[in-house]
Order: sequence, then structure tokens, then C-alpha cells
Amino acid sequence: MSDLASRITAPEAAAPNQDMGDVETAQTDGAGMIGNGSGLQEVNYDVEVSLNELQRDSTNPLGSAHTFEELGLPGEVLQGLMAMQFQKPSKVQEKALPLMLANPPQNMIAQSQSGTGKTAAFVTTTLSRVDFSQPTQPQALILAPSRELARQIQGVVQTIGQFCASLVVAAAVPGAVARDTRIEASVVCGTPGTVMDLIRRRQFDVSQLKVLVIDEADNMLDQQGLGDQCARVKQMLPPTVQILLFSATFPDGVVKYAEKFAPNANQIKLKVQELTVRGISQMFMDCPDESQKYAILCQLYGLMQIGSSIIFVKTRESANEIMKRMVADGHKVTALHGAFEGGERDALIDEFRSGRTKVLITTNVLARGIDVSSVSMVINYDVPMKGPGEREPDPETYLHRIGRTGRFGRVGVSITFIYDKKSFDFLQQIAEKYQIDLIRLVPDDWDTTEKEVQRVIKSSRAQSGFNPSAK
Repeated sequence: MSDLASRITAPEAAAPNQDMGDVETAQTDGAGMIGNGSGLQEVNYDVEVSLNELQRDSTNPLGSAHTFEELGLPGEVLQGLMAMQFQKPSKVQEKALPLMLANPPQNMIAQSQSGTGKTAAFVTTTLSRVDFSQPTQPQALILAPSRELARQIQGVVQTIGQFCASLVVAAAVPGAVARDTRIEASVVCGTPGTVMDLIRRRQFDVSQLKVLVIDEADNMLDQQGLGDQCARVKQMLPPTVQILLFSATFPDGVVKYAEKFAPNANQIKLKVQELTVRGISQMFMDCPDESQKYAILCQLYGLMQIGSSIIFVKTRESANEIMKRMVADGHKVTALHGAFEGGERDALIDEFRSGRTKVLITTNVLARGIDVSSVSMVINYDVPMKGPGEREPDPETYLHRIGRTGRFGRVGVSITFIYDKKSFDFLQQIAEKYQIDLIRLVPDDWDTTEKEVQRVIKSSRAQSGFNPSAK
């Protein structure tokens, strides 16, 4: 193998950041149990702010909200944040919330790493815009790329809005709304295709919509993906709607389109080198060849059960095949991907959240936004790829995948399998882009591999005081 230069370190030389002062900060800097979801990963990063012309010309200087009380939130929303132990805004929320809550409403494009409080920021803004005297009139729409993420966001809205007496939240995902019924809710969380169909069939009245939030916006606005559907939904909405775009990553090409999609938007972002979640110990397994990947995966099975684990594979067929082989070999695993019916997908993700399932094999359907607090390991069985013919690596998907672990300020582990020079070079490109120090694992020194992974996971759980039964 060629070298990764300074990007590779041996296991014994690569101690992850275990400064538990950061964990302490994370637990008091906006963290809370959002629908069994993420707390905040507060590291030392700067939030860059780009103001639109309206904001620059304002006589009011840009300020940061150091407490939620300073924001002038509705009392019921503030009470919901306090009940979730959000003691003060995170760094991203400090900058974003004053801009999003300003009147007249202004658009926002926000890019920030997983676990920094993006969901709570746009949910707080959404609830602050809703007139609760009209509980059955749709006033806010939140779009996500998958039913799992839409349902998760629905849970966050309900939790932060738990003291809003007349709050009604509806899910607009496949199978959730009968053809002969209308959506009667003030906040709607859904996927773009289903929302588009509901509007066309006049089941979803968008005439009074005030806010449009698009989560995982880089994927949602990608013209090769869901961009066309999102554009069509936007065209059906009132021109005065406030547009909030959020994502952990925004490639340059998508940023240009986002600026057209959300005109004259304020923007907040992190620097590229600050995007990777610092609490994740990022490793790669140097497999002798592709045929041995499965056997090595099974060797890791015992480590996967220390917490919960997600195995990301390239295709649905691969997920099914690996699950069948592992079950036949006596391992308890579950597969989840887009071929499953909606109700079955809901049940599978709920089992994983509750801990009844410890190891989940999935495709990129769960790579974005899904927060399960107990996940301590992510395995990239395949290096994430993009483009026709998969000729180049997909750094953004890599970042989203590994962000499923290391939640609540704890340390997590990601292991990417490589088996030849090509897969090695692809991973090297990702490492160079994000300035990642990768730890090399080898199957012929299993004692060292097992010791290193156990050390990271167990030290994380012990130092964070994590107790699965306390959820």
C-alpha cells in the first residue's frame, strides 16, 4: 500500500480526544434527550456569519444570544427548552437564532457539523412562528430526505413544543395520510415526494405557510437527487415563506443553488477542517482482499455489541446478503433499507432506538440525521462513492455516516474497510479533504485491534456516565 503520509497513525499512538471537560460542556451547552436523539458536540470551532444586504443595512448590530431568555421566545417554547435541560444556546444557536427569529423574517443557509444543535435551532424558530390559535391550519413545513428523519424531527417538534397546548404535528410520509383526508396540523414534517403529491391532491393547504425548513439540504437540493422535487414544492408555497436550509455539509455547487433557492439569505458555516466530529476515533481495516471482508466483519461482532452499531453497505442486496450470512452464523443483526415498507421501517428503527436490536445493517438511507444515542461504532463496509460509475469517493456521505456515532459528546469509533490500492486511495482522498488522522487496523494482529477499539468505546461510556436503562 502507498502511505497516507501524516494522516495515518498506529493504534497505540493515536489516542482520541478524551478531554471530558468537553463532555461536561456539551451536557450544559444545549444538550438534551431529544426523542432519544443527539446531544451537542461542542468543540472549539468558530461559526462564520455572512449577512445579507438587509441585515448589513440594519441599524441593529448582529448580536449573539447567550441565553434563551434573551431571544424573546414564546413562554411555552422556552419552557420546553428548559424541560429538556437546554441550559444555554450552543455556539451555532447563538449566531443562528437571532437572525432566524428577526422580523421581518429572513432566509438562512446554515452548515454545521452533526450534534451542534441544528435541529433544535430550526424547531425553536418554527414553533416561534406558529399561531397556536389555528392548530389545524398548516403554518410550517419541515422537509427531510427519509421517513426515518422526518419522523425523528416530528418527535423533536413535539418534545420542544410539549407545553404548547394546541400544537398539532403531522407526518407527511408515504402511507401516513389517507387519500380521503386533509392534513390538519400547524406543523408538518415530511418527505418531498409525498408532500408534493398531497399539495397537488389538495389534501395539504399551504396557503398560510410561514416557514419552510429543509434538513440535510445538500442532499435535498442536489439536482441529481431530490432537488427537482424540492423546487416543485417551493413553487407551490406562498412567495413570502421564510426558507431555512440546514446541513452538516454544503459542497460548493450546492451552495450556489441554495443561494438561488433561498434568496438573500444570511449564512453561517464552519471551516472545512472543523467539520469532522472530534470525538470520533476514525480507523480503517486493512483487509488482505475483498473476499475476506465478511470474515473480518464477523470478528468485529463482539465489539459491535458493547453499545449499538451501524454497518453501512453499498446496496440493498448487500445488506440482505450480509444479514442472512451473519444470522446463519449465529449473529443477531437486522437490515433496514428503502425496499422495506414504511410501517416495517418504522418498527425496525424503533427497535434499534430501544436497544432491542444492537446491530443494524443499512444503506445510505440512515446516513443522514438519524440520532440514536447508544451508537458507539459505525462500520463502512464499503468506502462511500458517488457519481456515475462510482469513480470518485463521496466525502460528504462519509462525514454523515460517521456522524451517527460519538453522540452526546462521547467518543465513538468508525472503521472503514479497504482491500486494495483503489479503495485505499479513495479513503486517502477523504482523509486529506477533512485532515483526518486515520488509525490503521490489521486482521493479523487481532489482539491489538480488539484492545484499541474496546479502549475507545468503553472509556467513552464510563466517562460519560451513559446508562442505557436511564433513557
